[in-house]
Amino acid sequence: MSAPVRRRLVAALLLATPALCAAQELQKRPIRMVVAVAPAGSTDIIARLVAARLGERLGQQVVVDNRPGAGGLIGVEVVAKSQPDGHTLLMGSGSLGTINSFFPKAPFHAQKDLEPIALLAVSPYLLVVQPSLPVKSVKELIAYAKARPGKLTYSGSTVTSLQRLSGEHLKRMAGIDMLFVPYKGTGVLMPDLLAGRLDVAFDNVLVLATHVKSGALRALAVTGAKRSVVMPELPTISEAGVPGFQAAGWFGVFGAAKTVQPAVTRLNAELSALMEEPSLRDRLISQGAEPLSGPPDALRKHLAREIDTWGKLIREAGLKID
Repeated sequence: MSAPVRRRLVAALLLATPALCAAQELQKRPIRMVVAVAPAGSTDIIARLVAARLGERLGQQVVVDNRPGAGGLIGVEVVAKSQPDGHTLLMGSGSLGTINSFFPKAPFHAQKDLEPIALLAVSPYLLVVQPSLPVKSVKELIAYAKARPGKLTYSGSTVTSLQRLSGEHLKRMAGIDMLFVPYKGTGVLMPDLLAGRLDVAFDNVLVLATHVKSGALRALAVTGAKRSVVMPELPTISEAGVPGFQAAGWFGVFGAAKTVQPAVTRLNAELSALMEEPSLRDRLISQGAEPLSGPPDALRKHLAREIDTWGKLIREAGLKID
């Protein structure tokens, strides 16, 4: 190759490099944020709060797309099989730490087929019962359930959710038997819970606090390691008679595996900044969630811990999807 040809080739590559990098950046077209459960649950609520502000920060539309069904498989698969360009995102929740244990033949694996972008928040659950149920503490609920094995019904979001597994965790630690009733998300189960067709439920503080304060539900405890700033009068389940009990929901944004790095970097920066905005922080804290910010690796490590922790419980309890 002659020197003039080499120089022209190098010049062409240098000119092309900025265009190539720009092609890997987020394009000025709508971003889809998939939620793998029905509307009105905690994941959906946080997704809509985040999508609105993220869209403003990016200067482009971020649209929430609810894809419930199959224990979360449908929504997660949409993202796992999307183009890795940062324009299809998943508002992931605690069920990502359980989904492959429940569905070992799923067409994706959360750790291999999703790209962690940002861990946004953690939130403990409330343990609530119907006001007509003659129990006002965790110890009373345990005694009542032991006297009526398999008679009390409970639920919590989807079959793969940490809300559901919080109930399984309590059953194993307290030695009680309650009947799990499956739903496609918190928004779907709430009418039955409020109408008294479910006895017991676990769900995020931000979803249940309003109904507790109105008297529609009775809260017995929170599932986290510490009391909630929203309802500090409630003990933790560990304090209330089941030492060592702990469970908490979490929310994080993922893309498809191998999402281009410029898009990951931009989205992480915007989401981390968003979680530091006083107005959004205050709103999340007031509803029982703890806002977080940090690099994508924080979400990657959190997901790995959740898969280990809950996978063990699922195996030991012999839980399966019918």
